[in-house]
Amino acid sequence: MYNFYKALFFTNRFFIILIGLGLVSLPFFLFNISEIILLLLIGSLAIFTLMDYWILFGSNRTILAERKISEVLSNGDLNPVEIHIQNQYSFPIHFLILDEIPFQLQIRDYEFEGKIEKGKEINHSYRLRPTKRGEYSFGALNLYIQSPIGLLERKFVFQENQLVPCYPSIIQMRKYAFMVVSRYASQFGTKKIRKLGHSQEFEQIKEYNLGDDIRTVNWKATARKGDLMVNHYTDEKAQPILMAIDKGRAMRMSFNGLSLLDFSINSVLALSNIALLKKDKVGLLTFSDRSGTFIPPNNSSTQLRNLLAGLYQQKSSWGESSYEYLYSSIRSEIKQRTLIILFSEFDSIQALHFHLPYLKSLQKFHLVLVVFFQDIELEEVFEEPVESLKDIYRKTISGKFKLEKQLIAKELNKHGILSLLTSPHNLSVNLINKYFEIKALGKI
Repeated sequence: MYNFYKALFFTNRFFIILIGLGLVSLPFFLFNISEIILLLLIGSLAIFTLMDYWILFGSNRTILAERKISEVLSNGDLNPVEIHIQNQYSFPIHFLILDEIPFQLQIRDYEFEGKIEKGKEINHSYRLRPTKRGEYSFGALNLYIQSPIGLLERKFVFQENQLVPCYPSIIQMRKYAFMVVSRYASQFGTKKIRKLGHSQEFEQIKEYNLGDDIRTVNWKATARKGDLMVNHYTDEKAQPILMAIDKGRAMRMSFNGLSLLDFSINSVLALSNIALLKKDKVGLLTFSDRSGTFIPPNNSSTQLRNLLAGLYQQKSSWGESSYEYLYSSIRSEIKQRTLIILFSEFDSIQALHFHLPYLKSLQKFHLVLVVFFQDIELEEVFEEPVESLKDIYRKTISGKFKLEKQLIAKELNKHGILSLLTSPHNLSVNLINKYFEIKALGKI
């Protein structure tokens, strides 16, 4: 009985008619007119209401609705949500869908309405953009239907408490992987760079052919064979890459709802997928004021899954990051020369100088690439036209911060440390281009 009352509602049409009957009844009471007509009108309303009830609740036929969403949400991307509705009634219905959105998105329950003919089905879709990793709980999918009479409304509830995890940007990872393997990749920002020199991974000894590099002549094999023999090398594979992510206070800064930490995590996933496709070994190290997650570089079939699980659980802290943890962890765990890609943010040139000794020490044993970020909001302020004294102050201050970022990049390069200064939104494509540039130049 309780569920019956929860499913039954009177529509606006019913209350409008009821108010109309109340207004019509006034002359009957004021002037002592016969009440038969009024009783007939009230009786008609009661009959039509009972008919509407029988149509909605008395039939074995019903209506079906389903919310279709991917098994995981992609952080920072527009994720499609599709609602499928099938009308099994023998008459057309008017419907209202009320979908309960996860509270993290700060969106009131999504609703839309329409009409479905008998025996037909429709699909409706909308998109959600989460900005935090974690579990998102969708509430009930509420469906309210009306018959052509339209006096009563019946409520159906589907898919209560549907839990969907939000992972780092899988959509972005797949997009850039497709762009790299596509023969049109250069149109999307991936640059072709002439490769210098050759790698040192030995493949075989073969006979000398015109055009072979005479520096690769193998004199011992030549003496045994009696013919000129050369060593043949192939492109090095399985080069180790370690993604080091700073989770300190500075990485909490957000742009368009997404923190620098999440921008970095999305780009790490995209680059890791590409590097694994190129047969390189990829690992992960996170740190803040204490050591964090460490996944050794590997190129096994399960490594991408391990990286995804490790990236999913990362959270930023309010403390200042300790580069001492970074240095000690890499020196103790990584023995082979490795490309260290460090994602961090420096508030000022003084902040860089505080951490620079550890970066210089790492550079002695590994190839270090420091990725840090432009403040796109300050960039917009710097490009605005000057119309007042206040605008001059704003432009001067934004220009100072912009210059300081450039000085940080020059200071890193002066000590032989590679740098990448990029806006958060262009991080992935710029990072992928930098990775291919490093490989093409044979620096690792």
